Amino acid sequence: MDMKVEDLLRLYRDTATIAVVGASSDQHKQAYKVPKYLQDQGYRVIPVNPHGGQILGEPVVRSLSEITEPVDAVDVFRPAEEAPAIAGEAVDLGARLLWLQLGIVSEDAERIAVSAGLTVVMDACMGAIHRKLRRRHGL
Repeated sequence: MDMKVEDLLRLYRDTATIAVVGASSDQHKQAYKVPKYLQDQGYRVIPVNPHGGQILGEPVVRSLSEITEPVDAVDVFRPAEEAPAIAGEAVDLGARLLWLQLGIVSEDAERIAVSAGLTVVMDACMGAIHRKLRRRHGL
């Protein structure tokens, strides 16, 4: 990731609602810990998981297409092979940011998102970067 600190700070400050694709109810997984951290920082988190149910006190939607409210960012905890389809859904949803978590890289997803005007961050943890910026820059 080669984004400037100022750009990252702006991304976080311009984000209120984050759809988390692949959110988990397993408290030991990063797909639970990261959305929990983001929720604790004041972001509205919408868990997305085909199993439904409830995660972090929020009703789970089974896919991005089920979301009926504005979403600023889509944070992805799914394999890279699924990222292009998720990018397309993020575009349809009107998100401004597609964030692929640590270990997830997809040039196809990036191309789809960027061509529609979204900012893309890949292979980085949305929670860890927020935590670092919060400590150093008072985010």
